[in-house]
Amino acid sequence: MPELPEVETTLRGIEPFLRNRVIQRIDVREPRLRWPVPGAVQRACQQRVQSVRRRAKYILIELENGSLLLHLGMSGSLRVLTEVVAPGKHDHFDIVLKRSTIRFNDPRRFGVLLWRDAVDGTHPLLASLGPEPLSKDFSGAHLYQRSKDRKLAIKNFIMDGRVVVGVGNIYASESLYMAGIHPARAAGRVSLARYEGLAGAIRDVLARAIKQGGTTLRDFADSTGSPGYFALELLVYGRAGQDCFQCGAIIRQKVIGQRSSFYCLNCQT
Repeated sequence: MPELPEVETTLRGIEPFLRNRVIQRIDVREPRLRWPVPGAVQRACQQRVQSVRRRAKYILIELENGSLLLHLGMSGSLRVLTEVVAPGKHDHFDIVLKRSTIRFNDPRRFGVLLWRDAVDGTHPLLASLGPEPLSKDFSGAHLYQRSKDRKLAIKNFIMDGRVVVGVGNIYASESLYMAGIHPARAAGRVSLARYEGLAGAIRDVLARAIKQGGTTLRDFADSTGSPGYFALELLVYGRAGQDCFQCGAIIRQKVIGQRSSFYCLNCQT
């Protein structure tokens, strides 16, 4: 599933082709996505794009009147086309501009294309989201306050979008390793000092992943079709049975909250 760095990479790829451009039309070939694509998305036609931004894993295309809200789902991708290319089986919709087309491909059809009359970011899907991990609103103190008396495993805690957005399974494992915290430790049993270290690790991991264009584990590619290279820098994720880079112990794998977690029993407590 594309996580925050992959979505940010996609955003940076499509934004120059959308900003200040007029949407000529939206061709919806398959409206049966995670939620049916509403006919209201056609209100975007003949409107100029004011801005393109990300909130959590949603991409918001903000227009003069209203906004489009996109989500890549589990297997979706957006590609920039600068010439006519016949759509493939899983190419479900096109946002057509004068000199380019933004094409959405999604084999599993869990992606999202919705319309919002407002441009203030108050869509119900965004209302309860926590702070962005790379923003000034995110800190160790924030995590510590939200974690009080929580028995939930800290890995699941930091993956909760109501606590902080965008810390998916890969980046949670990597951040907890960098902070030296066992992924199964109860969130309420972590000190403020350790949360400060964890917040810094989350920022560092996500910033490096964005710089590398995301992590390609299955089929992620950016808006030009290029893969992300952060997989080459993973310290624990997917390395079960291999040596820890810090101490040489064997990296272990454990299912926590129905997701595979990778950690070093020696380095993480």
